[in-house]
Amino acid sequence: MRQNSYPLIFADVPLRAWFAALALGALGVAVAGLELQALFRLAPCPFCIFQRLLYMVIGVLALGGFILPAAGMFWSGVIGLLAMGGAVIAGYQSWMQAFPGLVNECGMSDPNAIERLVDWLGMLWPSLFLATGFCSSKEWVFLGLSIANWSFWLFAAIAAYALMLFKKS
Repeated sequence: MRQNSYPLIFADVPLRAWFAALALGALGVAVAGLELQALFRLAPCPFCIFQRLLYMVIGVLALGGFILPAAGMFWSGVIGLLAMGGAVIAGYQSWMQAFPGLVNECGMSDPNAIERLVDWLGMLWPSLFLATGFCSSKEWVFLGLSIANWSFWLFAAIAAYALMLFKKS
């Protein structure tokens, strides 16, 4: 009999299926963000756009794990690091939204590396990456949480999922 720390129902799910689910989820979050932006005419800030980019990169890396599951530890490790970085950015933006007077608004001082990357991407593909909003504004709130708050929890969940994939690899 095989020892496994996962419930029996999930023990025999192939690693490729786990990566496929993560790819669909991460890319789905990016698409949902675009739809929310269009539906409610939201103005995304540079941190919002950077988080969207991270979701897209995580989705593409998860597709890599689907295509080449033998390198599952590599894919899940990189995804976990990106998800933790995304949680830090989303957490910082959540803090900016909670205490808007304590920090310089993004775009109001010399641009940092994230803002320069987002500006460059916005010039290349404005419909996907153009940042027009302020990081401290809460334009859309659902169940008392802003998009940045939700993004923090999603990145934390992806990091936990990546850890599970790392162990499963």
